[in-house]
Amino acid sequence: MVSSQLSTWRNSIRRQRGFTDLQSVLNDDNVYRRAASEAFPLYNKSHVVCLQFPNRSGEVLVSSYSELSEDEYLDPRTAQVGKVDHVRQLAQICTQIRPAIDEELPSPYIEEYRSALDVEISKYVGEAYPKGVCSVYCTSGKDVEDYGSDFELVVVITATRHSPQNFCNGSWGSIWNIEFKDELQTVEVRGKVQVSAHYFEEGNVQLDAKHECRDSTIFQSPEDSADSLMNIIRHHETEYLTSLQASYSNLPDSTFKELRRKLPVTRTLFPWHNTVQFSLTRDLTKELGIEK
Repeated sequence: MVSSQLSTWRNSIRRQRGFTDLQSVLNDDNVYRRAASEAFPLYNKSHVVCLQFPNRSGEVLVSSYSELSEDEYLDPRTAQVGKVDHVRQLAQICTQIRPAIDEELPSPYIEEYRSALDVEISKYVGEAYPKGVCSVYCTSGKDVEDYGSDFELVVVITATRHSPQNFCNGSWGSIWNIEFKDELQTVEVRGKVQVSAHYFEEGNVQLDAKHECRDSTIFQSPEDSADSLMNIIRHHETEYLTSLQASYSNLPDSTFKELRRKLPVTRTLFPWHNTVQFSLTRDLTKELGIEK
């Protein structure tokens, strides 16, 4: 825990230094503030930045699903709202929090489904992603009071690892839109997964992979629905990760070879069996004294 906090703090320091450098290059505080006020929120939401509450009572994900206003974000697990200063955020901690009001939270009926799914997803993320965080939001139908209406939940999973001392960084992000359709008694699942990796020891190799999938299950009780949905998410994420590992383990023997030109511009194969016909080969053999 301590090492993780130190790593987060160091990354925040580096980020702040980058902002300071940009500010000095622009040499115009008004331009910098206008640009930062637009760019920083977009960056934080697109990267789903995770911020701790100051009293360590929870954490909030900065995303479009948790956004209540341009600087307030909801943590449905603890029913708290964190205020975020996108520009001056140094340590990844919310400086202010408040209790969420009733209008910002789903109805008790929807909360049963949301909280049950949140419990199962938290267990899964804790097992699958050592540094992963997750949250479950109600994005549609949060005022539904009983059976007979549709509603939608969204599961957000994010995991990052910054290890510049080992010349690598990486991240995993997945978003699962879950539509509960009462009339059809089905639950439709749409998933989007994005994986990024960056290795820069004596080179610069980057991976940016995206994947989409669909699935469905039957409309059940909150606990049974949560269990079924967690298994669906686990299955698709595991299957995709396995396929990624398989495809990239075959890179040297397949993909890299396909990138090579099969024939030179002369449309003839290189005569490896008789290289003496080329002047460079003759010159080298003569210079090295190995000429027959």
